[in-house]
Amino acid sequence: MENDIKHRENETNGVFYMRNDKGVLAELSYFKKGQDIIVIDHTETKKGHEGQGFASKLLEKAVRYAQKNQLKIDPLCPFAEVKFEQNKEYQKLKV
Repeated sequence: MENDIKHRENETNGVFYMRNDKGVLAELSYFKKGQDIIVIDHTETKKGHEGQGFASKLLEKAVRYAQKNQLKIDPLCPFAEVKFEQNKEYQKLKV
């Protein structure tokens, strides 16, 4: 099973995702708010793959992306919001 995290982005939004030979396992989507903020609006792990930490790995990748690109994050989706509350390092990037 291929669990590498992929990233697609255009002018207004983007997605981090993981897939296997049957398709997408988990995804985290965001939209851009201005030049320096991304708003995480959705995370989803496909049925049968929950509880394996995929969403957490995607969030970690999104945080690293934001750090590298000097962006702030607005964790709008409930999963991201909870994870930001639990992680002091993530809170440094919160809008």
